[in-house]
Amino acid sequence: MTRKRILYISGSLGLGHVTRDLALAKELHRQNPEIEISWLACSPASDVITSANEMLHPKCSQYANLNIPAEKAAKGYALSLDDYDTCADCEWEQNFSVFKRVIEEEKFDIIIGDETYEIWYRLQDLQHILNTPFVMIYDFVGLGYVKCIQRFFKKGKEFNQIQASDHKMLFKNKNLVLFVGEPEDILNERFGFLMPNKRKYAQKHYHFVGYVLSFDPAEYSDQEQIKKKLGYDEEPLVVCTIGGTSIGKELLELCGQAYPIIREEISDLRMVLVCGPCLSAESLEVSQGVVVKGYVPALYEHFAASDLAIVQGGATSTLELTALRRPFLYFPLEEHFEQQVHVAGRLARHRAGVKMMFSQTTPMSLAEKVISNLGKKVTYAPIPTDGAQKAAQLISQLL
Repeated sequence: MTRKRILYISGSLGLGHVTRDLALAKELHRQNPEIEISWLACSPASDVITSANEMLHPKCSQYANLNIPAEKAAKGYALSLDDYDTCADCEWEQNFSVFKRVIEEEKFDIIIGDETYEIWYRLQDLQHILNTPFVMIYDFVGLGYVKCIQRFFKKGKEFNQIQASDHKMLFKNKNLVLFVGEPEDILNERFGFLMPNKRKYAQKHYHFVGYVLSFDPAEYSDQEQIKKKLGYDEEPLVVCTIGGTSIGKELLELCGQAYPIIREEISDLRMVLVCGPCLSAESLEVSQGVVVKGYVPALYEHFAASDLAIVQGGATSTLELTALRRPFLYFPLEEHFEQQVHVAGRLARHRAGVKMMFSQTTPMSLAEKVISNLGKKVTYAPIPTDGAQKAAQLISQLL
């Protein structure tokens, strides 16, 4: 039997996307044991893919690292998508060139791209070079205003115009767009003047699969057992993390500054700061007694052990905490439309987490929020977590 070949491009920033990509790949392998997946990704995602014993494509060494322009564009705890887009022009062009060479030199049965806008959007004008089904994965639709600064991203109109016409890609090669989430996660508003409604457009053209997790939340319901497994004692535990980029150092340092204030009320509190793969633990200035770690694999286990988590407003970490039903505070990056609007809107709908604004938070006010939410019983709405199975079934049909 000829092995079916899949080119999987794990795009976007940090580690959230590659986490769900590996969960989807695992399910694809389960449903189709004969497939071979070759990955295009940059560090740190490529490192995680390698550690999962998946195969990187040789041209990964030429694939541009999109985390670098994002970190350059960040201004403290703010990341404007305008600034990122300007900084990432060269990287986007390079990645499309690498992709084009790969598909010209090799034959694949399916191509999967997780938020690979630099490829999917260019293909709208170059459909003739694509002779293989392409599966595009989204977790938000459309850009718009960030209310705290009341301005529309300059590139937002152009982005919306392209996304509102990506259905033209669906008439060739049995291409698919998968949306990780539910229809209610998409704003019920137009892409722009005389343009279609975002939610209705997605419902017409995209396949909704629910949420993708790399673990079964039911296996982590015993907090005491998980604490013992990870070497934690019975003391209250707060886990703080910023995700897979170096953006957010200020948040970790703010948590460290709040620690001694919290200890005045809760003397046995343990606080763990997780820097991730791109921020040096030695670069942080924190209070004595705070535990600082670098990259932590299977971070969701530490979330499950925690009595409270403090995280950036990333889609994956907040989703994991929602599924694990742990109390958490989240700080969306300021000026970041997806985190400020899409992720925050989804969490509000699920009644999950407490939204915070970094620019309005002091060590004292953070300490007060931690104390009032530590170990708090949550009432989150149930969420569908079988997205990997549903997505794999849709992709398998193309095989």
